[in-house]
Amino acid sequence: MAFTEFPQNEADLITVRTIGRIAQLLLDLRAEYERRPNEATTAQIRQRIGELSQLEEQLSSPDVRATT
Repeated sequence: MAFTEFPQNEADLITVRTIGRIAQLLLDLRAEYERRPNEATTAQIRQRIGELSQLEEQLSSPDVRATT
């Protein structure tokens, strides 16, 4: 698929973009944790990983695709 083509499903496109934003947040949180390790940052990292897990389910679920 060329870079200018988009997935046919608009919901998938939105989900993939959200995954990208969360991935960037995780990179920022990693850098913060490397500078100052603490439980609050660890909790945020875990929360974002949970969000990614939910988004992965959305991408792989045919039920979600059928409703959009």
